[in-house]
This record gives sequence, structure tokens and C-alpha cells, in this order.
Amino acid sequence: MTHEKIELKDVLNFFEYEKVRTAMRERVIELKRLRRVTVGPHLSFVFENRDTVLFQIQEMCRVERITDDARIQDELDVYNALLPRPGELAATLMIEIDQESEIKPVLDRLLGIDTRDYVKMTVGPHVIVAEFEVGHSDEERGKLSAVHFVRFALPPEARERFGTSEVALVVEHPNERARTVLSDETKQSLRDDLP
Repeated sequence: MTHEKIELKDVLNFFEYEKVRTAMRERVIELKRLRRVTVGPHLSFVFENRDTVLFQIQEMCRVERITDDARIQDELDVYNALLPRPGELAATLMIEIDQESEIKPVLDRLLGIDTRDYVKMTVGPHVIVAEFEVGHSDEERGKLSAVHFVRFALPPEARERFGTSEVALVVEHPNERARTVLSDETKQSLRDDLP
């Protein structure tokens, strides 16, 4: 179920969604709280799963007033790409900058973060390099998006040790070095994504 693509039949129509929206929203907010990991002063990883992605689809359809099946399918095609595949964890990486005057300087400092082996997950002795979705930066033009999508493909040994080993997110960019150990709560929530 965790890795199954979301289909048209899984998306509630506008009126049915309104009936369950508050409860679904509260549940997903709590889920995202468990699955959000801050690394350093600017980076936040929110690990996605079927529930978080379905909520994003429902909200997009609600906000954009999308009721046409073909348009909903377009949203499904985009958002299903966020689902982790078997054996991996998938996250939305946000570069969070509070002050508008700092946006360009921080993004300039982090240029290239998505093009090399700067972002990793460690599971005990295992080091898993993040695989970034392409198209969110252009080093030649000095442009970096504030939102990225990353995958961590865990080998079987790392998946086996995930629940019992220290798990950390590590950034080793020349201009930003940070490491955050995942809490037991977060590890348990992510463990549910790994077969």
C-alpha cells in the first residue's frame, strides 16, 4: 500500500473531501511533524509517503477547484513522482530563509548542493548519497531553487539496520556543513515506508 500509485478512484470529489478535510489535515500535520528533519540553519527535509502526497493532491484540487478527471489525472501524474519506490525514502527538501534580504545570498552559497554528493543519509556504517530530481538548479547561470525532491535508495543491509542503528542526515557542502540524528519517533515513522 505504501508504494502504490495514487489513482483517480483514491481522490475524493470536492464535496466528499470537505466532509473529511479537517480530520485528514490534522492527521497529516502530525505525520509531517514526525517526518520533518531540520539540518543546519536553512535545510528542512519532509519525508513523503502516500498519505502526505494524497493530501497534497486533495488540497491542490480543492484550491484550484479541479473537478475534471483529466485535470485530476494530470495532478496525479505529477504528485505520484513524489512517492518513494520500494527500498527508498523520498523527501521534499526546502531551503528555508526567513528574511527576504537573505534569499539570494543563501541560495548563492548553497549553489551546487543538488549536483554532487553533498547530501547523505547514514544508517549505522552505511552512507546513502541523496539522488536529486534534476531541473531545480542551473549552476552556469547561478540559479538554485528553494525546493528540491530527493531520494535515498537504501541497500538491504541499511534497511535491516534502520530501526536499530543511528540514522542521520548529513550535509557536507563547502559552504554548509551540518548533521542531524533522527529521533526514534521519526525513524519509526520512516521505517513504515521501507519494506
